[in-house]
Amino acid sequence: MPHAALTQTSYGKSRIRLVRVTRHGDPSTSSGSSRATSRGDRHELRDFTVAIAFEGSYDTSYTEGDNRDVLPTDTMKNTVYALAAREGVGEPEGFGLLLGRHFIERNPKLTRVNVDLIDHLWGGITVGDREHGRAFVRRGPDTRTARVVTDRDGAAITAGIAGLVIMKTAHSAFEGYPRDEFTTLPETNDRLFATSMTATWTYTDGEIEFASTFRTVRQTLLEAFAEHDSLSVQHTLYAMGQSVLDSIDVVQSISLEMPNRHHLPIDLTRLGLENRNEVFVATDEPHGLIKATLSR
Repeated sequence: MPHAALTQTSYGKSRIRLVRVTRHGDPSTSSGSSRATSRGDRHELRDFTVAIAFEGSYDTSYTEGDNRDVLPTDTMKNTVYALAAREGVGEPEGFGLLLGRHFIERNPKLTRVNVDLIDHLWGGITVGDREHGRAFVRRGPDTRTARVVTDRDGAAITAGIAGLVIMKTAHSAFEGYPRDEFTTLPETNDRLFATSMTATWTYTDGEIEFASTFRTVRQTLLEAFAEHDSLSVQHTLYAMGQSVLDSIDVVQSISLEMPNRHHLPIDLTRLGLENRNEVFVATDEPHGLIKATLSR
């Protein structure tokens, strides 16, 4: 019986949890103590989940059990921690580039390395009118994401947002759709529009300011969502993507995924009350799911 052909392979390490604290103005760091000794201390906190996947000429590890070129996934994990300690972390896109270049330069059988990062966002706690330098509160529920694909010719960078929960309570409609014997959904020109949006976008090159560009894309998406007179989820999704491409030159394409988190009006007439389109029940499942990619 002929051997089966390998058509695609990859291997790597997933869900590597990394928390990196950078201490500024903390004299205790020189002695190795973690206790703050100055009220002027300021710390930076980065909290990543990292996944690494190798693609390359590793077929014999599958067909013959030959491990001579197989970098252990435990080494991949340790490399994340070592480079974070030695080089710092910074923005997720930059750290992904650092990891990709490290692996591609040291592993001759490697043709492509995919580094996926989730940035769990934290912000400083405000005490009085000042931000505390060493205490943080988790933001969210949205997270910042990045994907860096490095090969022998360079790197491609994708950034994104996952789980951005947004809602508008006016200027949202859904009318004029086809109906058949199974259609029960009533048409509406005044509904709640809620979603947990995921957006990913590709950059034209890697020589940009990742942090400020991420903030600009995020704010552009939010403003477009708020201001658009929506005739459907599809209609607003396109307007949001178009707004990003129109205003941010370094974004080559953007993909959006928007589940329609339905908020159904309660029929208050059964309770002897007037329906004024003010009381709803929120539902998570089932939900509509709308996706699209816009490119220049």
